[in-house]
Amino acid sequence: MKKIITTPNAPAPIGPYNQAVLSGNTLYTSGQIAFNPETGVLVLDDIKTETKQVMENMKAVLKAANMTFDNVIKSSIFISDMDNFGQINEVYGSYFDDVNAPARETVEVARLPKDVNVEISMIAVK
Repeated sequence: MKKIITTPNAPAPIGPYNQAVLSGNTLYTSGQIAFNPETGVLVLDDIKTETKQVMENMKAVLKAANMTFDNVIKSSIFISDMDNFGQINEVYGSYFDDVNAPARETVEVARLPKDVNVEISMIAVK
């Protein structure tokens, strides 16, 4: 059985998918990019600001499922330029405790939706 998770505090889907799906105690989030949910505008000022908006969007999705970053067991980070890894990692890391940080992969890709620089998805467990 699955439960669809949605919140107005994160960007609405731009295709045939949901912000997240809860199956049992496991939450599977869709990838978040740097849309500001209040304005609908992409936040692309610089890579740190963009990554912060992505993480804030993810925080809102987790909250809608009554979870926090403490519940995250796996993250997937897709970036358009591996040269941005250090700055993305700095912002991403500020949302986690080093001791309890989730498993993760970071992959450079040829292109991301809306030509953003970073997209992040997560799996979380209650």
